[in-house]
Amino acid sequence: MSSSSSSQSAHGQAEASSSRTSANRQPTIEDELSEEDGLLDEDPLGNSLPEQLSFKRKQKATVASTFGLSRFLSSPIGAAKDRASPLPRGPQSRAQQLRSNAHADDSTELILNYLDQPADAGAQLHDTKDANGLDWYVEGPGRRVGYDDLTAIDWIFEYAKERQRLRYLYSSASGVLGYIKQIADASQIWLILIAAGVLSGGIAAFIDVVSDWLGDLKQGYCSNVDGDGRFYLNKGFCCWGYSEYAKCSDWHPWSKALGINSVGGGWIVEYIFFVLFSILFAACASLLVREFSTYAKHSGIAEIKTVLGGFVIRRFMGVWTLIVKTLGLCVAVASGLWLGKEGPLVHVACCSANLFMKLFPSINHNEARKREVLSAAAAAGISVAFGSPIGGVLFSLEQLSYYFPDKTMWQSFVCAMVAAVTLQAFNPFRTGKLVMYQVTYHSGWHDFELVPFAFLGILGGLYGGLFIKLNMRVAEWRKHRTHLKGPVTEVVIVAFVTAMINYPIKFMRAQASELVYFLFAECVDLTDDTLGLCKAGKANTGVVALLLISAGLGIILASFTFGLQIPAGIILPSMAIGGLYGRAVGLTLEQLQQAWPSLFIFGSCEPDVPCVTPGTYAIIGAASALGGTTRMTVSIVVIMFELTGALTYVLPIMIAVMISKWVGDAISPRSIYESWIHFNGYPFLDNRDENSASIPDVPAAQVMTRIDDIVAITATGHTIASLRQLLSQHRFRGFPVIDSTRDALLLGYISRTELAFALSTALSTPRDLSPETETYFSHQPLSDPNQSLDLRPWMDQTPITLNARASFHLTVSMFMKLGLRYIIFTEKGGLRGLLTKKDIWFVLDGVDGDDEEGMEGGGGRGVGRMQPEGEDSEGRGLLAEEEEEDERGGLGGREAIR
Repeated sequence: MSSSSSSQSAHGQAEASSSRTSANRQPTIEDELSEEDGLLDEDPLGNSLPEQLSFKRKQKATVASTFGLSRFLSSPIGAAKDRASPLPRGPQSRAQQLRSNAHADDSTELILNYLDQPADAGAQLHDTKDANGLDWYVEGPGRRVGYDDLTAIDWIFEYAKERQRLRYLYSSASGVLGYIKQIADASQIWLILIAAGVLSGGIAAFIDVVSDWLGDLKQGYCSNVDGDGRFYLNKGFCCWGYSEYAKCSDWHPWSKALGINSVGGGWIVEYIFFVLFSILFAACASLLVREFSTYAKHSGIAEIKTVLGGFVIRRFMGVWTLIVKTLGLCVAVASGLWLGKEGPLVHVACCSANLFMKLFPSINHNEARKREVLSAAAAAGISVAFGSPIGGVLFSLEQLSYYFPDKTMWQSFVCAMVAAVTLQAFNPFRTGKLVMYQVTYHSGWHDFELVPFAFLGILGGLYGGLFIKLNMRVAEWRKHRTHLKGPVTEVVIVAFVTAMINYPIKFMRAQASELVYFLFAECVDLTDDTLGLCKAGKANTGVVALLLISAGLGIILASFTFGLQIPAGIILPSMAIGGLYGRAVGLTLEQLQQAWPSLFIFGSCEPDVPCVTPGTYAIIGAASALGGTTRMTVSIVVIMFELTGALTYVLPIMIAVMISKWVGDAISPRSIYESWIHFNGYPFLDNRDENSASIPDVPAAQVMTRIDDIVAITATGHTIASLRQLLSQHRFRGFPVIDSTRDALLLGYISRTELAFALSTALSTPRDLSPETETYFSHQPLSDPNQSLDLRPWMDQTPITLNARASFHLTVSMFMKLGLRYIIFTEKGGLRGLLTKKDIWFVLDGVDGDDEEGMEGGGGRGVGRMQPEGEDSEGRGLLAEEEEEDERGGLGGREAIR
């Protein structure tokens, strides 16, 4: 808080108190003299005035000791209320008047709503000073209407609001009913997380069953021949109990269904059906996204990181997004495209939590608490994706969350556990496994294998760095292409090419989860080696070559697939690619050991016992590829451990992940999700100190928007019409308030949203002020409250300020650590400049603000305070179609944040 604004507000309050008392109209709230009690009878507010709201700690008044019976009958909560009450305890005070009122609690609760829904509170409360502002005399952050789409939240205000709410909850609740209220309030978040975990587990089971059935439908269908077959069964359930699929008479490939018995003709027919169904499923996924919810595209993790960082993207976690994401994942996974459902399941889990949060206003109306719940719910997505509850908690902590206190870790654990238990109860694979590729290893590893494990780490880092660069190049080409610009058309073309390549290669023909299972599994556990991974002798040479070819083609196809307008994740394709080259390395080493068993490096191998297990190389290769792509570390190790249950292989996995991260960081500093955040222009500031060295060592004055380029509002001299004209001429998200243009003494800051709302309500019922009504932002003792508009309730009178000579490094640290929206720079109380969150993002991400179109205010800075032109662009949001972005001359998000 700036000292200047505090002193100014204090002075204004003193003047307000004296003027109202002398006018015999509205006495000060904190009456201390008993001779002023008679004025309460003439107070137009009467006893309906609620308690004063303040973010300042009040001095505790002494309470005279009594020995009455009430002392022994009062509840502990009642005593706590007396101790924690924010109002003074002087005799005959306004607080006693309010507490004697039967409706005092209702009024207190009503005035507290100004922090959540000021419009509703203003519609019910009546004040001759301002029908929408009973707290006009309070120095503080001001009222808030809410956050516009594509704006940053105020973390400090949201947590202060929550502390104020809890303060009133615990001070007003007494007796058994008070305890019940407190327990009910504390249990809300657990009800949300349990419900979200159950829904996430059910949706994951539904996606597993439907996608497996649709995926097998590309090759044939199931019918009743032996009495057990049903059309809705996939190939695995249709042939349940058979050791070989060739003996299953209930499963009918499309060639046999059409009566084609020749080998060549049957292969061509099945090839055609495979391609047609792949195109059909991919087109359906793209149409669902385009027609019903564009927010359901991609994995959603990049957007979730941005939202958890304090950004508002409306409808991104809505009901339609949840439905479209679920159905789109079913058909997208079944299409055979190189994508996965693991990343999108995190988005699904967050949508589930957001759905249940709407039932609890105390959480739904607090943006900071919402992000804590979403951080906990994100763990459920990874929990059901990998059957890894602990890995899900660590994934949310390491990859997603901006603010992750200890209580959020406990909440994440509960939500992830409930989701895993729900998925286990559904048991979609009827094997007791939470995911298809969950395997168990029966053998350990030897010391000489540390070298190939480290080599797999290098390969994983190379894959991750090169894949990110290739994927970003494809995204740039897709953004600026001049032909085939329709998203559905592009999806159909990619699906066609992918299906044409996948079918002839047996490793790529299988579903991604099925492929990963065969790559991870030991040969002794495979009853039917359909992919030919367990061949002996020289036949393995061709298998190794095919594995490497499949990995190379998978990298290219995944680069084109990740970024299409469909629900698509990159985690499972990375695991599949890593498993392919990892299995190839394992098979190669196995052949070397069998060819030269007496070589000194194989001296630790036991005779007549398999020394090298190729499946373990596949899972270590998958971990290295995942680490090189996402740059996760601890969570990957835990996820792989929970997949295998082999504590023995934790150390090799750690080595591979560590090396892959080092190599990947050397090639591409950003992970795949951070690269997409940067590509889409999302204003995300990482609160970690990893990039502190990249912050320019310059004074903040060289970066801030100077006072000459700022549109400030003077405290007086405006009317409702002039302020509305100001809003129409300038698209800034907020305006500093100064006393005059000569001194530029900072009085506060008012957001565009609050200013527009206050002006519109003043012109409507019940006030019906004329457009020429005088407005002011400082105390005016001689003004007529019925013929003027006091805008102080909507102004932040205590904005975060820094001295104009502060360093830019300190400024960035405050933005990152405190989650600020803006910082105002002052010198001796006078306004000198301003920096917004988007300005900081411009500097750190190397974005040139001068290249943005539609800038106003001059100077090339301060564009972060602007809003998009027109309501349509704001409604489309950050995730607008690329065609729409090109028409607007830039990404919508780069003009949206305050």
